[in-house]
Amino acid sequence: MPILSARDIVQRFGHEEVLHGVSLGVEHGEILGLLGPSGAGKTTFVNVIAGVAEPVSGEVHAFGEPMPSLKLMRRMGYMAQSDALYTDLTASENLEFFGSLYGLSGPALKRAGEKALETAHLQVEPGKLARDYSGGMRRRLSLATAILHEPELLILDEPTIGLDPLHRVDIWESFRQMTETGKTLIVTTHVMDEAERCDRLAMIRDGVFIAIGTPENLRMQAGASTLEEAFLHFARMEMTQGGGHDA
Repeated sequence: MPILSARDIVQRFGHEEVLHGVSLGVEHGEILGLLGPSGAGKTTFVNVIAGVAEPVSGEVHAFGEPMPSLKLMRRMGYMAQSDALYTDLTASENLEFFGSLYGLSGPALKRAGEKALETAHLQVEPGKLARDYSGGMRRRLSLATAILHEPELLILDEPTIGLDPLHRVDIWESFRQMTETGKTLIVTTHVMDEAERCDRLAMIRDGVFIAIGTPENLRMQAGASTLEEAFLHFARMEMTQGGGHDA
């Protein structure tokens, strides 16, 4: 059974349909990447599967139970595209606040905070407010708050925006280490070298999944040498044939 499944998800904003009946299953212990350009529907889809927004129609199940569910959401971690931090608080104060939402306190919270900051490759300065951090540091602090309670399923929307290349590599190494401990990650990206690091990819364009598979299989299916070429191949197929892919 998939750790998360979305079936026939339709989402609209006003009269505009943004997701067109898309379906996707996520297997336990994998990194599944949602690859597509800005405006493709990645953020809308992850908001639905994370329980942040309800779709117009369709259903989402996590851990075999229907979403949205507060009980299930406590087993998940969600990192939005925009940093959800209290900028007038320090890093430690942000971690204390988010930790309290998950029942962490005292020594357990301190240990969890230290581990989360280490995983996010962030060294913090005592007393420095989050508003005085660089964009990349705020991004890594947002990641630390999302993983603080060690969720089984982690949903990350463009987690490496604003990070320099070295930190991006470090963060992806941390992602792989998480899966080695049994955690599952869903990561949105528009960066091809990040997509290569995923176990499977769901390529999305204009609110439709145009191809789903491992990076290697997608390149082979498209007869392409790069994922960018493969994406363009499947995008052209979708424009001429319509449809989309489920997995």
